[in-house]
Amino acid sequence: MKIQAYMFMGVSTFFGLVAALYAYWAVADLGAIEWTGFVALLVSIGFGWMIGFWLWQAARRSEREHGLPPEERQDSQIAENSGEYGFFSPHSWWPLFTALSVAFTGFGVAIGWWMVFIGAFAVILTAIGWVFEYYRNEFEH
Repeated sequence: MKIQAYMFMGVSTFFGLVAALYAYWAVADLGAIEWTGFVALLVSIGFGWMIGFWLWQAARRSEREHGLPPEERQDSQIAENSGEYGFFSPHSWWPLFTALSVAFTGFGVAIGWWMVFIGAFAVILTAIGWVFEYYRNEFEH
């Protein structure tokens, strides 16, 4: 996970350099900062560093308890990283409906606030359906 952390933090640092260059060029060309792009780049810096820092901390904690993972060692074999990674639902429709609800909510920001409220309600319902998918009928455990 350290490689992913370094990638997130590296790209975010690049966004920081681009934000400074963007602000400089905007002031040189327009005489003022163009706030939309500049704020978007600043938000990208914050989000990237937030994810990268969390991955870095999780990798440190994992290494302290379990040792260096196989993907980080030079002498590791492919078979060391085999095994079950988790359960992934092969037939679930809930991710599609959740994504459509999120898209509807996003369009609502551009079209009208009434769509945002309907979309937010749909996101809540589809997220609940997705989370509790395996708690009823033939799949319950």
